[in-house]
Amino acid sequence: SDFIKTSTGKESVNATFPVAIVMLRAIRDFFWKTGNKVGFKPAGGIRSAKDSLAWLSLIKEELGDEWLKPELFRIGASTLLADIERQIYHHVTGRYAAYHDLPMS
Repeated sequence: SDFIKTSTGKESVNATFPVAIVMLRAIRDFFWKTGNKVGFKPAGGIRSAKDSLAWLSLIKEELGDEWLKPELFRIGASTLLADIERQIYHHVTGRYAAYHDLPMS
């Protein structure tokens, strides 16, 4: 496969670090044995920019910088967009946006 994914994001328990570590180590072992890189997509439960940074750190520690590219790492979190937009808005303006200020998310 090109990617493996933690879940569909529709279950009650979604992307968790313990399960992700097992999956990432399997990806690493597969790469060491075959030279083929498989991507990883944690899905569900990632709702904030802070959560996404934790996932980026995990990927970097387990697989290295190569896996931080979109070809090998994607976050399945549609609700994450709203938080990222609010964080950028806060950085630029010094205040958090109301939900009606950012209608696209």
